[in-house]
Amino acid sequence: MSNCKKIAFFNHKGGVSKTTTVFNLGWMLASKGKKVIMIDADSQCNLTGMVMGFKGLDELSDNKNNIKDALSYAFESVPRVIEPVECFEIDNRKNLYLMPGNIKFAEYDITLGMAQTLSDTMITLQNLPGAINYLLDKTAKKYDADYILIDMSPSLSSINQNLFMISDYFTIPTAPDYFSVMALESLSNILPKWYKQSLKLQNNEILQDAVYKFPNKTPKFLGNIIQQFNVRNNQPTRGFKKWFDKINEYTNDKFIPALKKESMLLDSSYYIDKNYILSEIKNFNSLITYAQEHNKPVFALTKDNLGQSGHILTSSEGSIENFRELFSNLADNIMRMTDDKC
Repeated sequence: MSNCKKIAFFNHKGGVSKTTTVFNLGWMLASKGKKVIMIDADSQCNLTGMVMGFKGLDELSDNKNNIKDALSYAFESVPRVIEPVECFEIDNRKNLYLMPGNIKFAEYDITLGMAQTLSDTMITLQNLPGAINYLLDKTAKKYDADYILIDMSPSLSSINQNLFMISDYFTIPTAPDYFSVMALESLSNILPKWYKQSLKLQNNEILQDAVYKFPNKTPKFLGNIIQQFNVRNNQPTRGFKKWFDKINEYTNDKFIPALKKESMLLDSSYYIDKNYILSEIKNFNSLITYAQEHNKPVFALTKDNLGQSGHILTSSEGSIENFRELFSNLADNIMRMTDDKC
């Protein structure tokens, strides 16, 4: 068995910089000596485009080393065992890999949903609930990976439910706004229900005979990542601060109690911040356009990448250094909180 830790990045609210965080964090973990595979499980394929620089949907469809095609043997009843993906190796960053996405991956959602509500009359679907886990484990073993970071779509799909259930850990990327507060309240009900469904699958007699075993997992919450806000004097501006407080309030009053009831929390000693904030990441502003142009995280941008000079360059370099520190601290927290779990 691989000791690779799977971390799900999930929020059914979109537009919270989830993909950018996965890329920047994956790069930082790799720079600290960890072998990391990023999984693009979102059919929008934003992570794939960010990393590989694809310009059109046709290129995404033509790439066969991706999560959808790798799973086709199970989902399309092909008499072959799932093989690990030949991942894309990231330029200029040793030990960082991408399992590309596929815009047609969502087509498997209905079938997987049926399989995850198995009855005794649906033996033909018994290999599907454990198929994604099998693929990720096999690929992790191929690359001797320490971490798998899963970039999930903003939806309550059966695929997302499966990805959550097979993960060791999860984090909730949020933005300081009303809709993120609503999302946290919703997830307080959804995630425990997903875990309870996982327990049913773990104990399902039909799945005991599956080629692709469904794992016995209890996903553990690492914390919220709050991003996309402006700062003044190194603090969120007043309008954003209001929503920081609301997110913290809902996390403590509703989200954490719901997770605790299902043993989905780490020991309290792991959480440094009483409000369960894993990281606060301000707006990237114009730096994100340079990062996307050069297929790099913001903190890896160079003077040549920016093409700036004078005061503007000095300001940009200061911001880059700030983001480098932020993501370094986030990576350190991830490594600390996941150190004891196999």
